[in-house]
Amino acid sequence: MAKTTAEIIREITRNHLLNNDGLMFGQSLKGAGWLGGTIPDCEGLVDLPITDIAGPGFAVGAALMNTRPIFLVRYQGFLWLNSSPLINYAAKSLSIWNRPCPLFIRAVGMEGDGIGPVASGCLHSIFMHPPGMKVVAPMTPVEYQDVWNDFYSNEKPVFVSEHRSSYAISKEMPDIINQKSKITIMAISAARINALEAIDELIKEGIDCDIFHLVNLKPFKISDKLVCSLNSTKLGIVIDTDFETCGASQSIAYELMLKTGVRIHGYGLADKVSGVSKDTENLTPSKLEIIDKIKSIIAQNEY
Repeated sequence: MAKTTAEIIREITRNHLLNNDGLMFGQSLKGAGWLGGTIPDCEGLVDLPITDIAGPGFAVGAALMNTRPIFLVRYQGFLWLNSSPLINYAAKSLSIWNRPCPLFIRAVGMEGDGIGPVASGCLHSIFMHPPGMKVVAPMTPVEYQDVWNDFYSNEKPVFVSEHRSSYAISKEMPDIINQKSKITIMAISAARINALEAIDELIKEGIDCDIFHLVNLKPFKISDKLVCSLNSTKLGIVIDTDFETCGASQSIAYELMLKTGVRIHGYGLADKVSGVSKDTENLTPSKLEIIDKIKSIIAQNEY
């Protein structure tokens, strides 16, 4: 049976802690099973107190000593507190001390389930703004392993935008290219799951779509296959789990428009605070919302 993303994360972590004298910093590492079975039960876990500002400072210090630590942020909504040492020191270490800071930042995103306005959301776009840090959003087992291998062969800190919905995934998500597609879809994080479900419905209605799964958000490399697809469909959309306004979807859409001259839309979370009740949550665009959005974009383009 194929391993899930959660199993790969746990395996990577265990091997690093036991074979490389590695360290993993985070809150409640040993106390609960709510991290989807991604935490191994072994030496090397450093359980931090509720110190959202000081905690990442410990991880940055360990990284400066070249121990290549893992730092876990259990909810991405807490990044507003955790981000200062990561952005000001980890990402800028070469400029400050002429010393690399290879830090693997696991930031776990989710929304819904009544977790409210503070803890919810995916905020990878805020780490795309400052220089010095790589930003990735793996969802599948192979993608996560590739991200780890790349981290270990480089010295930059890497911000890994995880999503809890990825932990049960055991199959890969290859890009899909059709001959008569009307739009090129580029999807990030959990939006990939909803986008694939939307495509299945759109195909039934005679609307073929290309889809590209975006893992490496910064630096963002524009592949020849993606350019070819956009030049063929003449229309694109980037769908994200982060906020749409000033977010990754708009940034990548703009970069691709400059490259291709094709009209490309950004689509993500609405510009509003997520509530606790079901009717006030701010969620990743759903299958039905993606279908409606794509139909609207195609209709506008044809008009």
